[in-house]
Amino acid sequence: MMIGNQPVLNNVKGFNEIMDDLIKKISNQNFLIIGRAGMDIYPDPPGTKTEEATQFFSCLGGSSANIGVALVKHGAKASLVTCVSDDAIGRFALNELDKYGIERQYVRSVGGEARNSLAVVETRVEDHQSVIYRNGAADFEMNEGDITAPDYTQYDAVITTGTVFAAEPSRSATFKAFELAKSAGLPLIFDIDYRPYSWSSAEVASEIYSKAGSLCDVIIGNDVEFGFMAGDYDKGLDKARELVKNGAKIVIYKMGEEGAITITPEAEFKTGIYPVQALKPTGAGDSFMGGFIASLAQGYDIKNAVLRGSACASIVVSNVGCAPAMPTTAELENFLVNHSGATQ
Repeated sequence: MMIGNQPVLNNVKGFNEIMDDLIKKISNQNFLIIGRAGMDIYPDPPGTKTEEATQFFSCLGGSSANIGVALVKHGAKASLVTCVSDDAIGRFALNELDKYGIERQYVRSVGGEARNSLAVVETRVEDHQSVIYRNGAADFEMNEGDITAPDYTQYDAVITTGTVFAAEPSRSATFKAFELAKSAGLPLIFDIDYRPYSWSSAEVASEIYSKAGSLCDVIIGNDVEFGFMAGDYDKGLDKARELVKNGAKIVIYKMGEEGAITITPEAEFKTGIYPVQALKPTGAGDSFMGGFIASLAQGYDIKNAVLRGSACASIVVSNVGCAPAMPTTAELENFLVNHSGATQ
């Protein structure tokens, strides 16, 4: 089987040898995560439009915090590096991190005009609305002092999402973190997570994302994000392949309902999704990342790790909230046992 002119492996035993070094490094499942923590607010009950809501449900938000929750629910350890606002919303985020067991000694509270990330997100698929408040975002205040505080030798890998690169001083601080991680021999795991509203221009974002991607070992994004990185939405898969050619060990090119293409230095393979009755379109990427990385760390081969990540994504979109909907390992196993299986 071929994808374009690329060889595809349905039997992926060969991938185990390629991934041995990466899997050994992350096997202790202790991750340093860089990026935002915020508050998500959902109109309640599910299905309610925001403009018609009279009550709301709140929970932890922010892609990096959500990835941390996903990993912890699979038995991993996660420490977060970011900034939150020194106000009630920031303290809410800190309390939520404590509730989920995410280490936050490297989360700094900042005063002044900085405000925490806040999202009003509907639990509905049809005519879904998400309103994101990112004006003067506190997490963009993360600086080199925040980044140099952790002892990188105590962790197995650094995970970050693309939002951290959208503004200074967060951008330069994160590139400094990449240097420190490389010096400590840690893999860099990158979720592209492109949010146009956070960037000064698409051109700057494309340049910075390409620079970040060239440094990373594992890169995950959707077809639109890779197309954006390539500067041409029709060349996203070519960009994903180029990143592997230039040093990445794993690139996962997600295609929504069409599944994903996983690319490594040896070959590629395609996987499907686990169809569910979705309540909302949000949270799937964070859950996929957590489930995939945790499964790799637990010794699953790469194809099964991707499938388990896909199952985690399906679980989250079929439940209310993002952080609270992240499945535990037991919940994931139960889902896999009772589901008819992934699409081909």
